Amino acid sequence: MAEAVDGAEITGPHRVVVVGAGFGGLKTVRALQDVRVGGKPLAITLIDRQNHHLFQPLLYQVATAALSPADIAEPVRALFTGQDNVTVLMDDIAAVDPAPRTVSGRGGTYPYDTLVLATGAAYSYFGNDTWAAHAPALKTLADARLIRRRILLAFERAEMTADANARAKLMTFAIIGGGPTGVEMAGAIAELARSTLARDFRHIDPAQTRILLLEAAPNVLSGFPAPLQDYTVKALEGLGVMVRLDAMVSDIDRGGITLKDGDRIPAATVIWAAGVRANLPGGLDARTSRSGQIEVAPNLSLPDHPDIFCIGDACHYEQDGTSLPGVAPVAEQQGAHAARVIRARLAGTSPPGPFRYRNAGMLATIGRNKAIADLGKIRFKGWLAWMFWGLVHILFLIGFRNRLMVFWNWTWAWLTYGRGARLILGGSRRDAPDP
Repeated sequence: MAEAVDGAEITGPHRVVVVGAGFGGLKTVRALQDVRVGGKPLAITLIDRQNHHLFQPLLYQVATAALSPADIAEPVRALFTGQDNVTVLMDDIAAVDPAPRTVSGRGGTYPYDTLVLATGAAYSYFGNDTWAAHAPALKTLADARLIRRRILLAFERAEMTADANARAKLMTFAIIGGGPTGVEMAGAIAELARSTLARDFRHIDPAQTRILLLEAAPNVLSGFPAPLQDYTVKALEGLGVMVRLDAMVSDIDRGGITLKDGDRIPAATVIWAAGVRANLPGGLDARTSRSGQIEVAPNLSLPDHPDIFCIGDACHYEQDGTSLPGVAPVAEQQGAHAARVIRARLAGTSPPGPFRYRNAGMLATIGRNKAIADLGKIRFKGWLAWMFWGLVHILFLIGFRNRLMVFWNWTWAWLTYGRGARLILGGSRRDAPDP
């Protein structure tokens, strides 16, 4: 049975290509994998540059030695075992050609009838790309391992040096960006230094570690209400973190950070957690936002290419005059909506209305027994918010084994203040911090 999509007759199974195996991409595939057209299942191809789905909200815990990489990642192929109409490919898609309807990567060219771009975002250094060598960002497991290596090596090198200035620099950690990742990283490094490593060294006192959180705006966690922002700052300061607001960075080098006001901060370990920019393949003539996100129609398709959808962090979508945040619930809901639009088109039924995000709330953890929760009319903080944050994250992890291991590691860490992933692996001398 032939079908017609946008005026073009297709005689074989309808080919859906989804680029990106993050939260949005997986949701799209799962919502479409049982669709049949003319008795035929869709031919779905899921392409990602990595072979695993990564639970990014817990990536900072890998970077600070609380969890191992396998605790928060799952092979993509394992998620679709037995689903014969879903093909998983590991490739880096570089270009889209809308005319013949193909996407191209290093491994080849892949035709599509419907394309869903769920390519996510990477951190942006605002045109200062040389800073990346001195201030790594946190988006992948490789990033997390690099940051963990730098953090742990800083303490090892401080233990060996007799120079007071070099030791002070090695024991200074600066995190740039006061969003959830920056706040979580600052709190986790503080707990690592003051609790886990407290009695591991003989020549240094990890409790004397200097941790700075630098935010260019006048507040941290800009999406949260002011009372929860104030609580966050006080909680971080209680952990020994120095929070500096209105602190604009003008330069980063191997020696540390220079602020726009001229202040110089010697720091051996600098972590970037500031702005992001969309990851998009070339070849698309589409309007983009300042952060490189594709501006989409109300149904999440590209205005000039109705057979191409864009969701998640790669997509710019405004609701009630405000851009939606780059968080997992947005990507998942957009993936489900795009799938409903595709289903309706293939079935010849009325399409759903414009996409609308249903905000179930926002969470951020600061440290042991410290977190904040904004669930709309209900807001709470402290131990209860911390327990709620942990429960939500365990429930959203993919795979029973992942949930079990994370729960066990968290329980063990809570009882003993220990962190079981304090291994320095791989890397090169260039990855190590300079004294």
